[in-house]
Amino acid sequence: MKSNSVVLIATFLMAFFGCQEKVQSQAPKAVQEAFQAKYPGENDPDWEIDAHGNYESHFKIDGIKYRADFSPNGDWIETETSIKKKDLPKAIKKAIKENYGDEHITEVEKVDSATKGEFYDVEFRRKGKNKDVEYRASGEEL
Repeated sequence: MKSNSVVLIATFLMAFFGCQEKVQSQAPKAVQEAFQAKYPGENDPDWEIDAHGNYESHFKIDGIKYRADFSPNGDWIETETSIKKKDLPKAIKKAIKENYGDEHITEVEKVDSATKGEFYDVEFRRKGKNKDVEYRASGEEL
């Protein structure tokens, strides 16, 4: 009886945690072709399916890590790379200081988006859910 309970709990945990993020070694052909068109010569991305059902590739170019998202039909959505706070444009640093003071920044990304163009995503630590603020290089908040 006790061993049946352990097996049942282990099965439940594997099923629950296994569904949190689907990992797929191969993306659909349309996604792979779109990736190759966007990043020619990059042949070894790692693929995951995100919470929205899009395909997220993880890859490196010249030692820099990137994440690129594609819809299941192959449309490019965006590409992100993490950067350091010190590498933000001066105008963004100024806007952060004026609007957010010394709030703790947890993550900074440079993003190239199919719909929004190039921008910077700055994540501030907040109780509950962190706050993401998007900026143009000019310091304009999106």
